[in-house]
Amino acid sequence: EAELAMEDRDALLDMDFMGEQPSTDCYGSLQNGGFIPHRYLAATHEDEYEEPLYIQCDKNDSLPPHPHGNYFRDGRTKIFVLVWEVRSQRKRRSRAKGCGKSVGDTEAGAEEGGRSERHKAQLDQWRDKFIRNLQNARLFLEKEETVIEKKTIHYLKLSAPRDVLVYYAEELCLRAPLQAQPNPDHNTSDQMIKKLCLPNIMAEYVPNKPVNYYTCAFRKSKMDFLGSENHGTYFTNTQRQRIVYEILSRTAYGKRKWAEVGVARLLNEGALTAAFPLHEGPFDRPEHEFLPEELNQRQVLFHYWAHWSKWYKYQPLDHIREYFGEKIAIYFAWLFYTAWLLPAAVVGTLVFLSGIISMGTNTPEEICSSGGHYLMCALCDTCHTWNLSDTCLMAKMGYLFDHPGTVFFSVFMSFWAVTFLEYWKRKNATLAYHWDCRDFHEEEQERPRAEFAAMAPAMENNPVTGVKEPYFPKRARLSRMLTGSMVIVVMLSVVMIFLVTVIMYRIIVSGMINHKETAVLRTQAGNIANISSSMVNLALILLMGQVYTAMAEQLTKWMHRTQTDYEDAFTFKVFIFQFVNFYSSPFYVAFFKGFVGYPGHYGTLFGMRNEDCGPGGCLIELAQQLFIIMVGKQVISNIQEFLIKIKAWRQRQQLSGTRGTQVPRERHRWEKDYTLIECEGLFDEYLEMLQFGFITIFVAAFPLAPLFALLNNWVEIRLDAHKFVCEYRRPVAERAQNIGVWFNILEALSHLAVIINAFLIAFTSDFLPRLLYKYKFDNNLMGYVNFTLAYSPLNNSSSNHISSDNLFNATICYKAFRDNNGSYTFFYWELLAIRLGFIIAFEQHVVFFILRAIDWMVPDVPESLELQVKRERYLAKQALADNQEALLVS
Repeated sequence: EAELAMEDRDALLDMDFMGEQPSTDCYGSLQNGGFIPHRYLAATHEDEYEEPLYIQCDKNDSLPPHPHGNYFRDGRTKIFVLVWEVRSQRKRRSRAKGCGKSVGDTEAGAEEGGRSERHKAQLDQWRDKFIRNLQNARLFLEKEETVIEKKTIHYLKLSAPRDVLVYYAEELCLRAPLQAQPNPDHNTSDQMIKKLCLPNIMAEYVPNKPVNYYTCAFRKSKMDFLGSENHGTYFTNTQRQRIVYEILSRTAYGKRKWAEVGVARLLNEGALTAAFPLHEGPFDRPEHEFLPEELNQRQVLFHYWAHWSKWYKYQPLDHIREYFGEKIAIYFAWLFYTAWLLPAAVVGTLVFLSGIISMGTNTPEEICSSGGHYLMCALCDTCHTWNLSDTCLMAKMGYLFDHPGTVFFSVFMSFWAVTFLEYWKRKNATLAYHWDCRDFHEEEQERPRAEFAAMAPAMENNPVTGVKEPYFPKRARLSRMLTGSMVIVVMLSVVMIFLVTVIMYRIIVSGMINHKETAVLRTQAGNIANISSSMVNLALILLMGQVYTAMAEQLTKWMHRTQTDYEDAFTFKVFIFQFVNFYSSPFYVAFFKGFVGYPGHYGTLFGMRNEDCGPGGCLIELAQQLFIIMVGKQVISNIQEFLIKIKAWRQRQQLSGTRGTQVPRERHRWEKDYTLIECEGLFDEYLEMLQFGFITIFVAAFPLAPLFALLNNWVEIRLDAHKFVCEYRRPVAERAQNIGVWFNILEALSHLAVIINAFLIAFTSDFLPRLLYKYKFDNNLMGYVNFTLAYSPLNNSSSNHISSDNLFNATICYKAFRDNNGSYTFFYWELLAIRLGFIIAFEQHVVFFILRAIDWMVPDVPESLELQVKRERYLAKQALADNQEALLVS
C-alpha cells in the first residue's frame, strides 16, 4: 500500500494534462498541480514525517492564463516562489539500465551511488515536510512545472491570506497608515535651485509616486485604519514579501532541536535551488501606446532610473523603496554622495590646473638650467653618477602634485568629508522617518541565524523574550575569537610579505635600468619601476581581497547570533584587511620611502640599498600609485559588472531550452525570473566605500581623485540600477534605518584623513621647506635647489666610477639638509620643529576645532522633521487610544 501511495504521489507530481485546463473553482497550472487548501490538511507533530497531500483540480477552466503577472491562476493573488529541480525520469532510467549492464562497477562506486540516493531521499523528505508545514501555517500553495531537456523544474507558488497577513503584521511591528501627508521633496539641491529661480535639469517627473502617510504600529484590534476596507491593496507588496519570508524562515523541515529550520538552511542543504518574490512584470516598454501612469513599478524604475539616458537625473528613491525595500533604497540614497563629489572634483581640477599654470615660474627651472653643475651620487653601489638637470621633466611633473594649492585642497577635503557626513545624518534621519523604519532596531528582536543555531553547542533563555535559543558559552566564544584573530594576523602578515616583495621588485628593476647607458632610461628608472610595481601590487591586492573575503565569511559564520551582528562583524573584518591591503603600499611611499641614509652610511634591505624617492619627489610616486590602484580597481569592478550581463545571458540560455516535442509557448513570470541571477546582497557594493579613503586620506598627493571617483560613480549607479531591475531576481524586501557599521567606518576615515594629510604635507611635501627658505633667505626661492643638496663626505667609499684625480674636486651631491660630515644642519632642526608645530597647531587643533563646530552647529535631525514626528505621535496616540465616548456611555 505504501508503494502504491508513493506511485500515486509521483504520478500526481509529474502529471501532464495534455492540454486540458484546470477548473475555475481552484487555482491550478496550465499543465499540472493544484491549489492546496488548508481544510484538507491534518495537523501533525513537527518531528514526524508524512507525505504531503496534493489536491487535483477539475479539468475545465474558463480563466485566461496570466503569463506576465506575478499572480496565482485567479489573476489576483500575489505570490512568492520556491524552486527545486529534479532530473528527468527517462534520464534516470537510462542511467540505471546502463549501470545494470556494466560489469566492471566496483563496490565503492555502488556505495557512493547508495549514499547519493540516500542523500536525495533525505532532501525529498525535508522538502516535503517543509511544504506540509507551510500548509499548516495556512499559506496558499500552487504548483507548476517546466520540463527542459535534462530536468524538470518545480515551482511552488506561495501566498499568505489576509488573516495571516494581519497576524504577522502585528507581530513584525509593521506600520499602519493613519493620514495621508503631502509627499515632500527631500532634495536639498532642488530646493536651493528653485529658490534661485534657475531651471533644474536634474529634476524629472516620475509617474506613480508613492503616497506618504502618518503611521503608527499595526494593531489587529484597531483595523479601522486608513484603507483597511480595501483588502487587496492594504498591505503593500514589500510587506507581503516580508511576511511570507518570515514564515519561510520560521518553518521547520526536520527536527527543531537540530536547528533544521528555515528556508535559508534548506537552500544551503540543496533541497531547494531558489526562493524569491517575483518582479512586477517585464521591464521593457509595452508595444502599444500607453500613458506613463500605466507602467508597472519595474518599468517605471527601468525607464526613469536604470536607463543610461538618466545619468544626470535624481534617483527616484521613494519608488526604489516601494519596490526593493528600505535596505536597498538606503544604499542608493547613500550614493547621493556622488553629487557631493561634484564640487570636490571641480576644486581638485582647479588646483591641478593652477599647478600647471604656475609650473614654469617655480623651482624646476633652476634644475633645468643647471646643466652639468650638480653631479649627483650614484643610485646604487654599482651605478654611475648622474646630472640633476637630466631630471628636469620629472621635477616639473612633481610640482603638479606638490605646490601650495594642494595644501588648501587637503584642508578643503577635510571640511568636505565632515560636512558631507553631517548632511548624510540629516538625510538619513529624514528618509528613515518617511520610510517608517526610524525605530526599526528598537521594535524588532532578531531571531538567531540558521548557521548559528546549527553550530551552537548549548541552549539558553533569551533575556528579552524568555524563549530558549541556541547559545555559545563564553569559553567557546573566546576560543573561536582567538582563532579568528590569529587568522587575521596571519593574513595581515601575508600582506606585509607581499609589500616587501613589491619593494624588492622595485629595487631590482630600478637597479637594472640604472645600469643602462641611455641617460633617458636612467632618469626614468624610478618611474618605470614604480608604475610596473603598482600594477603588480594591484593584482596582488585583488587576489588577496578575494581570498580573505571567502576566509572571513567562514570565520564569521561561527558565533554571531543575529544577521545584524553577523553582517557588522563580517564587514569589520573585511574592511580592516582591505584597508591594510589597499593602503599599505601608499603609506610606505608617503612616509617610509626615502630614508636611505647618506653616502657611506646607506640603509639596506636584505643586502640591497633602500630605495630613494625619484627626482620629482615622493608625492609624484604616491600620485602614480594612487592613480593605478584607484582607477585600476574601478575599471576592473566595472568590467565585472558587465560580466554579470554575460552570466545572466548564459543562465537564461541554459534554462530556456524545452523538449523538442513540446509546443513553444511564452514563458510565465516565475520561469523568466528563475533564469535571472540571484541577488547576493549589498556587501560588495558597500565595499566600494574604500574609494572614500582615496579621495580623503591621500588627497593632498592626488587632487584629481574626486574627479575619477565622480566619473566612476556615475557609471556605477546605472550599472547597479540595471542589475537590480533587469539582471537580478527580485530580492526579499528588508528593513533598515541606516547604512549600519559603514557609517562608523566613514567617520573613522574622515578623521584619519585629517591626520594623514597633516603628516603628508609636513613630512612628504616640500611646502614647509620652501616656506621656511622664503622666510629666512629669499622670497623668490633663488638658490633653493642648491640649498637642499648636500656634499658627499670626503671619506665616502661610494664615490666610485670617478677618476682619482677628480675625486676631491667632483661635486657629488644628494638631497638632504646635512653638512660635509653627514650631520644634520641647524636648518633641519628648525624645519622639524615647524613640521611638528604645523601638525599640532594647525591640522590637529584648527581643523578639528572647525570640524567639531560644524558637527555642533548642524543638528542631526532637521527641525521640520521633529514637527512631523510629533504630529505622527499625536495621531498614533489618538488612533490607538480607547474610545472615551463609548466608555462614558457604558
